[in-house]
Amino acid sequence: MGRLKISNLSKTYDNGVRALKTVSIEIPNGMFGLLGPNGAGKSTLMRTIATLQDPDEGSIQLGDINVLKQKNELRKVLGYLPQQFGVYPKLSPEALLNHLAVLKGIINRNERKERIESLLHRVNLYDVRKQKLGGFSGGMKQRFGIAQALLNDPQLLIVDEPTAGLDPAERNRFHNLLSEVGEQTIVILSTHIVDDVKELCSGMAIINQGELVIQGNPIQIMDTLQGRLYQKSISKGQLENYKQEYQVINERLYLGKPIIHIISESHPGDGFIPIDTSLEDVYMLQTAQS
Repeated sequence: MGRLKISNLSKTYDNGVRALKTVSIEIPNGMFGLLGPNGAGKSTLMRTIATLQDPDEGSIQLGDINVLKQKNELRKVLGYLPQQFGVYPKLSPEALLNHLAVLKGIINRNERKERIESLLHRVNLYDVRKQKLGGFSGGMKQRFGIAQALLNDPQLLIVDEPTAGLDPAERNRFHNLLSEVGEQTIVILSTHIVDDVKELCSGMAIINQGELVIQGNPIQIMDTLQGRLYQKSISKGQLENYKQEYQVINERLYLGKPIIHIISESHPGDGFIPIDTSLEDVYMLQTAQS
């Protein structure tokens, strides 16, 4: 199928909000992470790639498919799990997948049955296939969401904020499932959870206020700050003073006490110690203007 190539995509809504500003990315097979705060433009970009809305300008190409002009061709090879994914609570996973498979054009009954059974095993829902979806946990619903997105054996899978609200065990199961899918498919993981990207993705981009601010391999992106990052434990009342004197990019509590991370081209002294870069530090720096 080849790569997904997004070129100069822009979108301004009727209320004047510029959701995307000339965004260009090239995404190969595998897991690609799109990081950004809520309202950064991630969902607009996902919806545009999924042919649910049109941009004002720009182009999207998936292999030989011109996505904006051949929407039906794209939909045949697309799997999509949106941020707000609803289920029919009174239906079972088996029944709803059967209904969705018909809608996706899988007409042969035996083929449908085989595909659905295989997917239910893959997402570990086979044993509960006849139970009502309304009684499922958040993690089970998300796994069902991936099953419906994989019904047509997609070449492009888009998942928008998939692990928000999942407990750690469910999140791990979901990660394992996604990385398995990503071995043969382009998977775009749109999230504001830095660890999701760090653990799963070989390529990534950070989007903020509609603009792509950095893209590349997570390790290369972390290298952009290497040797310039320092931390110090301070008392709560000192935070504003340090913010005025240093470029504070990250602050967190450790055992109830604030720890700050700063960027400095040389060792600042003053009790600071050098530290290795984390992807969270890069993310905080790149989205600090929001």
